[in-house]
Amino acid sequence: MELRTMRQISAIAEHKHMTRAAQELGVSQPALSAALRKLEEEVGTELFHRTGHGVELTEAGRVFIEHAQITLRAAAQTREAVRSLVGLETGSIRVGAGATATGYLLPSAIHSVRDEYPGLRFSIREAGSSAVADGVISGELDLGIVTLPVIHPRSDELMILREITDELRLIVPKGHRLDGKRSFQWSDLEGEAVVAFEAGSAVREMIDTAAIKHGVNLEVVMELRSIESIVQMVNAQIGVGFVSKYGLPDKAGLRARGDELKRGLGIIRRRDRFLSHAAGAFERALLD
Repeated sequence: MELRTMRQISAIAEHKHMTRAAQELGVSQPALSAALRKLEEEVGTELFHRTGHGVELTEAGRVFIEHAQITLRAAAQTREAVRSLVGLETGSIRVGAGATATGYLLPSAIHSVRDEYPGLRFSIREAGSSAVADGVISGELDLGIVTLPVIHPRSDELMILREITDELRLIVPKGHRLDGKRSFQWSDLEGEAVVAFEAGSAVREMIDTAAIKHGVNLEVVMELRSIESIVQMVNAQIGVGFVSKYGLPDKAGLRARGDELKRGLGIIRRRDRFLSHAAGAFERALLD
């Protein structure tokens, strides 16, 4: 079974029409129909239902397309890796991560790998964990950093390369009654204005769950995505806030007394993905 045949069948599935698929592929409609018949004979079943308006995938056709796309994606990635290795093109690396990783974990790895490969281009997508997992699974992203566990219907397609422990800490304005303390109790936050991460994010869900567990209803007055923005708003006396320990000086911030706000971050990629030479070098730098 050739890659060309897989591309032809994928085009038919996309257009749901033999003539339009043939036009895209630059072949005649009879030649495309013949290729389809030959493949159906090879696999022993019909891959499409013929309708009055075009064609529709059969159940066998859907299974074929699913596996064909994996093979085509792997072939494209293999070509990219070889071209990158022999210097035929400069590499590009696409990474997705939340605010903590984007601002405080990725920069040193990017600096390290660009020392060795100065021609590399980076595309960094800052997004929530579910959106990052989507991007890695779809192939839009080479690597991602997400909050664990990965909650996604196709999470079995991902592999976790490394786990990193993070801790959320409370920060307060200067002069606040908790200023200078090393820890806090959840009851300390009753009635306090809170500058929080945006609703729906993994970090926000973690904080809300812990507060509810301790019988505290947080009074959220502002929602933001950026750690730096939360820090600035707290400094401006807008309220108290929670940020990652990676966004604070060593030992800064108040820890939750008796129930630390710890989470696992995971570096993820697709199980079946063949990384380009450039992306593989970045993966190694990130793991280091």
